[in-house]
Amino acid sequence: MRVALAQIAVEGAAVDANVERAVTAIREAASGGADLVCLPELFNVGFFAFDAYQREAEPLDGPSLSAVREAAVEADIAVLAGSIVEDLAETEGGPDEDGLANTSVLFDSDGERLLAYRKHHLFGYESAEAQLLTPGERVPTAELGGFTAAVTTCYDLRFPELYRELVADGVDLLLVPSAWPYPRVEHWKLLPQARAVENLAYVAAVNGSGKFDDAELLGRSAVYDPWGTPVASTGDQPNIVYADLDPERVATVREEFPALDDRRHQLANTRDT
Repeated sequence: MRVALAQIAVEGAAVDANVERAVTAIREAASGGADLVCLPELFNVGFFAFDAYQREAEPLDGPSLSAVREAAVEADIAVLAGSIVEDLAETEGGPDEDGLANTSVLFDSDGERLLAYRKHHLFGYESAEAQLLTPGERVPTAELGGFTAAVTTCYDLRFPELYRELVADGVDLLLVPSAWPYPRVEHWKLLPQARAVENLAYVAAVNGSGKFDDAELLGRSAVYDPWGTPVASTGDQPNIVYADLDPERVATVREEFPALDDRRHQLANTRDT
């Protein structure tokens, strides 16, 4: 499966322009032979545009995700809509509660919604996310391109226990849309790689590019193989990163180096996928 990380420029609160960039990137990734294209966290409104969260919140069938879904179908490509601010009360069949969530949606090439992931760990350090949003409770998985895939979002990378739970669910591909800012470059380089190494899984971490009033996204989207080796990466400017992933590679690495079999503290697998 060829994966494309769409490191688009994200402008604070400029939803129409950001969605247009996302749709253009989806088409370009499809032209580049990608089977799946991933967009950054809050690709439509911008993570640091906190004042716009309430105003620009949408249900899962709102205009931003509808545009992405339509582009996926037209281009015949699966799309991870990196995330939007979801209006929980307006989403039909959602968690049946009020409030807002940081929600990523994975569509297949037919436009079918394979999963919706609501960010579990909300950032509080110099950020209003934890005050404005509601954390998610479920971590769904989906079958795509021979992989069992799951989504986590940005700050989730700092909580490795979440990834152990996903491994227990058979996950071998982790998609991580993010809005990671300067100056924490080394953290961004380390954490996705560590999650790949310790879980013997592919990790595809897509970041945005762009400046806000008090922050600048550092880009550097990358894909790591199950040994933690970077197989594709880029700098801090807008770009599309391509990587060819092989599900058999995960099985081979886990057989050659069966560290997961040596875990002494197994997590109870009680979540609904």
